[in-house]
Formats: sequence, C-alpha cells, structure tokens
Amino acid sequence: MIEYIIKRILLFIPTLFAITLITFAISRLAPGDPAEMKAGIGAQGMMSSGGKNMVNEETIQLIRHQWHLDEPIWKQYVLWMNDLVHLNFGNSFIDQRPILDKILERLPITATLSLISLFLIYIIAIPIGIYSASHQYSTMDKVSGGILFMLYSLPDFWIATMAIIFLCGGDYLGIFPSNGLYSMEYSSTWSLWDKAADVGWHIVLPVIMYTYAGLAYLSRQMRGSMLEVIRQDYIRTARAKGLDDRKVIYKHALRNSLIPIITLLAGILPSLIGGSVIIESIFSIPGIGQLGFQALLSRDYPMIMAELTVGAVLVLLGVLVADLLYSIVDPRIVFTKKSV
Repeated sequence: MIEYIIKRILLFIPTLFAITLITFAISRLAPGDPAEMKAGIGAQGMMSSGGKNMVNEETIQLIRHQWHLDEPIWKQYVLWMNDLVHLNFGNSFIDQRPILDKILERLPITATLSLISLFLIYIIAIPIGIYSASHQYSTMDKVSGGILFMLYSLPDFWIATMAIIFLCGGDYLGIFPSNGLYSMEYSSTWSLWDKAADVGWHIVLPVIMYTYAGLAYLSRQMRGSMLEVIRQDYIRTARAKGLDDRKVIYKHALRNSLIPIITLLAGILPSLIGGSVIIESIFSIPGIGQLGFQALLSRDYPMIMAELTVGAVLVLLGVLVADLLYSIVDPRIVFTKKSV
C-alpha cells in the first residue's frame, strides 16, 4: 500500500506540470491587460486641468516590468514555476498581498462548506439509491426519481436567487439571512454555542445550494449501480438459499455497488470547490470561490494560477483517496503484485 501511494504521488508531478502548463497558457490568452487595469484604477481622480488622465505609457511599462509581464511567455511560466516549487504563489496584482496568505484566510470557509455538503450528499444519496433499486418501479421510486431529476436540471444560481427572494426577507418569508457568515449583532463576547448557532444559520442555504445537485446525481448513480449488482448470479444464489432480502442487499450487494460511487468522489470534491464561485458570490461568503471570481475580473494572473493549481491538486488527491477506498470496500482489490 505504501509503495502504491508513493508511486501515485510521484505520478502527480508530470500530471501537475501538464495541467499548470495548459492553464497558464489559457490564462494568458484571456483578453485585457492587468497592467493597464492597475494603472487605470490607481489613476482615478488624478486628472489634469484639461481632463486628461495623467497616467502615461511609462507608468504602464513600469508596472509590466515589476510583474514580469514584459518577459516572453515561456520565461513568465518558468519564473512562476520556480516560485511554485518553493510554495510561493507570489503577490496579488490587486493589493500586493502574498497570495498564499489570502488563500489560507479563505480556504477554511470553503473547505468547511464543501466537506459538510460532501458528507450530506453521500449520507443521503446512498440510502435513497438503495431503496429505489430494491423497490424498483414502486410509487416511491417513481416519485423520488422525478424529484431528483427535476433538482438536477435546475441551475444552482437560479435556485440560490429564488431562495434569497422567497426565504430571506423582503416581500416574502424572512427565515434565513441573505448574505455573509455573521449577523450584524455578532460579538466576540458571545458564547461558543451562540457563535456556532449564528454561523450555522447563515450557512444553511449555501450548504443546500452546494448539496442538492450532487445529491440528485449521486443517488441516481447509486440506484443504477445497485440494480446492476442485484441482477448478478451470486445475488440470485444468495436469495435462492433463503437469505433475508435485507441481508442480501446490505451484506452482499452494497459493497460491490459502492465501487462506482467511490469513483465519483474524485470529481465531486473539485466540483464543489468550483461551484463555490457562484454560491459564494451570490451569498457574499468570503471563501476562495469569491476570491477567484474577483481575481478573474481583475486579471490577477498569480491568483488565478494559484486557484487553478489548488483545483488540480484537489482532483489528484480525490483520485488517490478513491483508489485507497477501493481496498476498504472490496478487500480483493490490491495495489501490489502478488508473488507467485
């Protein structure tokens, strides 16, 4: 097992290199010049008596030189990779703060929301999928299937907007707060329980927005996987021997049907991080999704590249975790060659 993990981590190196190369090229193809945008922002209010902007080409060239934007593309990539090897993502074009510090400030928020959502997706979707497969074509199977298909087809930004309109005050219900993580009355002197309750009430809607689409998708995948397994000959044999149907489902069929569901873990976790861009922007949550969206609008190349790199690492780690979980679900799966 240890040997396999080491090999997979070493394989991450060329994979990550290829990902960073492609994403770097794509980021540079985006329209707009961050030096001009920075110069324009810094020059607001600096107008001459004739009404002309005092920022000239020399200022823009100075900014480009400071950020190495006047270097060839390949050299910019080499400089960035050199910093990346030393875990230095550079400074943000927006405020000159170290990018790693900005990410570490916001990562716990996004990670917490994503992990809560991931837990809810699996803990709810698997039982629904099992019930639907074991009661195929029943009324509950048809009703749950219709609801889940409807949920999966609804875009999260539209659902989030409707939730704010109808559940966050205004002319309708004011059940949940519409933005942020804390109430205006929030105080550091509150008890731990009051702080947790306040934050928890603020993240209810965002977590639901994170969860519903993944829940709908995974439950249908679980149903299909379970249906495929319970049609196998060894399941028919177990039933023919008189084993209880519940025992057949949960002891014999469940483990094998979980293998495709574990595979989906490698894609669900990064998709939650990617989906945080929309949800965090709508609910004004200061996570890395909102940070990445702001960086994209400002052409903050170092921040964009840092977030893409973090996303790539999450995908690779998700694949590794999925592979390791295979051996837990099915002991027959091994990662080393057996000696003859």
